[in-house]
Amino acid sequence: MSSLLPIFPLELVLLPGVPLPLHIFEPRYKEMIAECLEQKKPFGIVRASSDGVAGIGCTAEIMSITKKYDDGRMDILTRGAERFEVIQVNHERSFLRAEISVVEDESDKPSTEMVTMAVRLHAEIAKLAGEEPSGPEDGAGNLSFLLAGSLPLDLDFKQSLLATLSEAKRLAAVVKYLEAVLPGLRRAAKARWN
Repeated sequence: MSSLLPIFPLELVLLPGVPLPLHIFEPRYKEMIAECLEQKKPFGIVRASSDGVAGIGCTAEIMSITKKYDDGRMDILTRGAERFEVIQVNHERSFLRAEISVVEDESDKPSTEMVTMAVRLHAEIAKLAGEEPSGPEDGAGNLSFLLAGSLPLDLDFKQSLLATLSEAKRLAAVVKYLEAVLPGLRRAAKARWN
């Protein structure tokens, strides 16, 4: 199943289930968002780089308009929904559109131990950052995305998570990543407290 999806290239990686506030100010994106709101349709966010756009992106559902400005700019709150593969980019409009194909996960599930470990590591990092650790919703099928999306992690890492089609593999990668950054964060926190 493929269709033409409006595309918003940004220097970030949107993950499914993760909220993303956006400030819309460019005329072409004001036009795109107005159309999406009118048709109650999502748009796609793909990571932009000097090489163009990434091959895998995530649709963004518009949850609310948080502020409208007199000049047509607006602040919106979106949330990541479905992953997609960019098949072909279309340049016919002022904003990019792409023929896409929705990306589905394999059916494997992470072990209970892996889930517990990921949540524990995430909570420790949140605490070290001075934030209140918030546990993910029970039965969250995209735990890896929710944990990674709530932290300022490396964009290449987030992009590789987005392209991984197994929740078990994604969660294992998140655990490995968090275990690697934790010692440095602990040292930095200890230095702050002394």
